[in-house]
Amino acid sequence: MMDDFTTSEIWTGETTVFVRHGGSGPPILLLHGFPETHLMWRHVAPLLARRFTVVRPDLRGYGRSGCPPSAPDHAPYSKRSMAEDLVSVMDRLGFARFSVAGHDRGGRVAYRMALDHPERIERLAVLDVLPTETVWERADRRFALAYWPWSLLAQPEPLPERVLTTLPETVVDDALGGWGSPATAFPAEIRDAYVEALRNPFHAHAICEEYRAAATVDREHDREDRANGRRIACPLLALWSAKGPLGTWYEAEGGPLALWRGWGEDVRGYPLDAGHFFSEEAPERTAGALSCFFGGVGVSPSRPSDPDALGL
Repeated sequence: MMDDFTTSEIWTGETTVFVRHGGSGPPILLLHGFPETHLMWRHVAPLLARRFTVVRPDLRGYGRSGCPPSAPDHAPYSKRSMAEDLVSVMDRLGFARFSVAGHDRGGRVAYRMALDHPERIERLAVLDVLPTETVWERADRRFALAYWPWSLLAQPEPLPERVLTTLPETVVDDALGGWGSPATAFPAEIRDAYVEALRNPFHAHAICEEYRAAATVDREHDREDRANGRRIACPLLALWSAKGPLGTWYEAEGGPLALWRGWGEDVRGYPLDAGHFFSEEAPERTAGALSCFFGGVGVSPSRPSDPDALGL
């Protein structure tokens, strides 16, 4: 789990954010999902660091980052608040403008950052995720059963907090084993790190607050943007799991690209032949796709991740 990246804890004005950063070249920010931490990028980050300066934090409430107090409206754990943290982190590291990639929950923080801080974001990549309000509007039985954290963790406390702290191994194993990626993608020490992060009651509460925010205030922010005609201005790359539901559930609406084009001006993308956690299952393909996009190279699903061609 250790690497040559520099470790920092950065105060954002409301909490501390744990960060690993290293490499050289244009800055890119990598954001993790649930139930992961910055460790999900452990194979991708060193490849990207050959061409880019790579920053990979733990989101507010996750991993080794702080857990600031929440509020009745869950706003301290909205994607807007989490995005503000990371803009502050990048400021402290000296980056006024940067690109960002987010997987799962991190993808929601990433696109919110692009909407709220368009002057800061060069390029945006979202991995196996659709906009929050887009998903909730189309939620059905399949969604409720397949993506149980959305509904379970958004329940009022203390039920979901008790589930996370009492059964962290079960939660992590179900998530890592049930969303299309093989168990070999998660070595024992990585799986144990994810489990340990959920066992802490402060982090369990923070994560539940983040899901509650996604069911309430995050939706409000998305609806406000849509009503005001606010769109993602920077180039956007959408990657999704060819083994997951995103490519099939929304076929009648044109699939993930059509749905993201409802939010962005310049959208391209394609599926990767891997499960939901493709940055851990297929790191070279993931790094190759991101390197092409962030480097301004044409993105092709036929050869998106040739390490030699990309200098990885």
